[in-house]
Amino acid sequence: MPTYEYECQTCGHQFETVQSMKDAHLTDCPIENCPGPVHRKIGRGAGIIFKGSGFYQTDYRSDSYKAAAKKDSESSTSSPPPPAAAPAAAPTSAPTSTASSTKAV
Repeated sequence: MPTYEYECQTCGHQFETVQSMKDAHLTDCPIENCPGPVHRKIGRGAGIIFKGSGFYQTDYRSDSYKAAAKKDSESSTSSPPPPAAAPAAAPTSAPTSTASSTKAV
């Protein structure tokens, strides 16, 4: 349900209320002993948040542009992969020493 903003014409009190669109406009100020009528203000509306895929510039392209883009993407995926580099020679391992260190006591 939308939130509506109201302002009292007599005392200037501003308030918000959540109402259904089918509900009648409020007419009386909610402040005690204020006989003033209220006026519904024009709201700013809700912010729009585009989430997910589908809200991009390319979604509204012409059919000819989409066909050309599809053709380009198909040709780039069907081309053979570049030749692989020759495998590097395996490094030779140097003999390791098994000498243990001794501590003078």
